[in-house]
Amino acid sequence: VQLQASGGGLVQAGASLRLSCAASRRTSTNNGVGWFRQAPGKEREFIAAISWNGGSTAYADSLKGRFTISRDNAKNTVYLEMNSLKPEDTAVYYCASHRHSYYSKDAPSYIYWGQGTLVTVSS
Repeated sequence: VQLQASGGGLVQAGASLRLSCAASRRTSTNNGVGWFRQAPGKEREFIAAISWNGGSTAYADSLKGRFTISRDNAKNTVYLEMNSLKPEDTAVYYCASHRHSYYSKDAPSYIYWGQGTLVTVSS
């Protein structure tokens, strides 16, 4: 499975962005998917995850309410809607496919990773 993250860019604080994570093949719809981010000089951070059918989601406590994860299995795509962006949201955002149909918040449980898309939020 190959994952392609897209939708990043340069925005001003308060703006919104929607990231997309497209998978290369249909079997990816059997797996949970997570979004992570990594800011310069910081460790990779869990953002959100969604189960294989979209029936269950999880978020980092600090981001709950601003970010929304969803998926469209007909399009083999998972989305991350980000609202009220802040400069501290600046990072490279990665999507990843979990080894199981559900999800977890730990990066080692994700076996396929996209290349990342850069989000820069200016103040």
